[in-house]
Amino acid sequence: MELIQVLKRYANTRVAALAAVLGAVGGATSTALLWLTNLALHAAGSPRLFRLGLIFAAVCLVGAGTRYLSSALLVDLGGRAARDLQVDLSRRILAAPMRRLEELGSHRLMASLTDDIMAVTEALSLIPLMFVNAAVVAGCIVAMWLLSWKLMMGVLAAMVVGISTYRAAMQAGIRRQRLARATEDDLFGHFRGVTQGTKELKTRHRRREHFLSLLWTTADTARKYRVSAMKVFLAAAGWGNLLFFVVIGLILFVPLFQVRDVMATSGFVLVLVYMMAPLQALLNSFPSLTRSTVAMRHIERLGTSLLDRAADDAPGDGSLRRGGLRLQLAGVTHSYTNHDDGSSFVLGPIDLAIEPGEIVFLVGGNGSGKTTLAKLLIGLYPPEEGEILLEGKAIGNENRAAYRELFSTVFSDFFLFESLLGLDAPDLDDKARQYLATLQLKHKVRVQDGKFSTTELSQGQRKRLALLASYLEDSPIFVFDEWAADQDPEFKRFFYYQLLPELKARGKTVLVISHDDRYYEVGDRIVKLDYGKLIYDQPVAKPPHPEAASAVPAVPAVSAVPAASAVPAVSAVPA
Repeated sequence: MELIQVLKRYANTRVAALAAVLGAVGGATSTALLWLTNLALHAAGSPRLFRLGLIFAAVCLVGAGTRYLSSALLVDLGGRAARDLQVDLSRRILAAPMRRLEELGSHRLMASLTDDIMAVTEALSLIPLMFVNAAVVAGCIVAMWLLSWKLMMGVLAAMVVGISTYRAAMQAGIRRQRLARATEDDLFGHFRGVTQGTKELKTRHRRREHFLSLLWTTADTARKYRVSAMKVFLAAAGWGNLLFFVVIGLILFVPLFQVRDVMATSGFVLVLVYMMAPLQALLNSFPSLTRSTVAMRHIERLGTSLLDRAADDAPGDGSLRRGGLRLQLAGVTHSYTNHDDGSSFVLGPIDLAIEPGEIVFLVGGNGSGKTTLAKLLIGLYPPEEGEILLEGKAIGNENRAAYRELFSTVFSDFFLFESLLGLDAPDLDDKARQYLATLQLKHKVRVQDGKFSTTELSQGQRKRLALLASYLEDSPIFVFDEWAADQDPEFKRFFYYQLLPELKARGKTVLVISHDDRYYEVGDRIVKLDYGKLIYDQPVAKPPHPEAASAVPAVPAVSAVPAASAVPAVSAVPA
């Protein structure tokens, strides 16, 4: 079972074994208490009743203590396993191939990180009670065997029938749970539409009603599968319960199944009735266990195995230097297929070299492959053919993670974190505040302990914060994907005529994806793609625009700010 593999990987097996032993002792004490109760009922007025009372009290204390210790140990183990599973699954997703994650879509990943993780965590929390209940059931079976092996054979026959029918019902329930889980992927996709498409849905009534109709249909389908599965499990549990009462009825009312020893019969029935509650609890836990099994299998199908370390997560050999880097793409190709309509796109073969300290504009129409090429260059996509070279050294699985560390990026579909993650300079807050002033955001955002006070800003302002974060990383290579698309004219001029020249002056290599053809003169080269093919790669012929050397109106000229000002010169930031 997948859940057992999770426990083996994330739990201390010695502690788990100790907890299981303590649980077994707790179950044995429950059986002993039943035995003592039966003896006491038949020893009323006997001198040994006082001694039985002392033994009963001692067994009560031992049973309560062992059950508590077993449950406490297993609760702690389950909590730690759930925590480690959540973190490790996130790590596996981040280590999975980028193209695979993009094909799956963010809604499927969110379904696994939320719904699937919750299912596994819920199942882990049930394990302590399952151990205790299983121990009680085992102890009751032993007690009944000692009381009357003939009656116990009848109980075992009923249990075989019950387990066989319950197993068949479980398989039917699991099939329904799988269908429900598959439908939930589509449901999460609709939820993403609710949160990210609010403006579009609010502005058109018919669009909104059509969307809500699709959402209702998907949610209702998932509901039907889930409810159907639970009804199957409930029916199976009820059938198992009924079999126990049938056995009790046979023992009490059918002469063929009666035994002459009244004490054995009463004790047997008492133990059987007592066993029904923990057995019912065990049966009721199976739906959660099967749901967790479905969830674990779904996680595995994502290609983010919890049991095998992804090659893309290799730490790197650490031998890549950070300065004076020449990048080269030699015969690089990459392709992908749109599974919705079957269309395919092929980028390459691309032969391209980028020299250290260059500003390269990557241009082309929408869908020409610019962002795909940038992801190949950064190492987010491995090339299907050809190779990427850094100073003549090939980039492969063993050093791709270290290679990616050389880049600072702001993509058009960037995600803005609330903290400056991975940056721990002692004067980080001061630097960030200075750049907030330069980017005209200090009146809206504060930085304390590397955390932004808010990220609820306009798209252009959020891009400025993303620019700030990438700038503080101070990597040797910068990649900007349509950064200026959401900026007003002042900040466009700031970006092209101030920031890019400052980065070049500091020896940084810059790749800029842009449609702003009026600013191409700032670059050293222009590389153009068309339908995945490189059709143009030439130096910029025109002389620099006069504005590139002057201060930018309405925006503090970063290099021209006096040293005593609250806004530093960008070139003064330590490399």
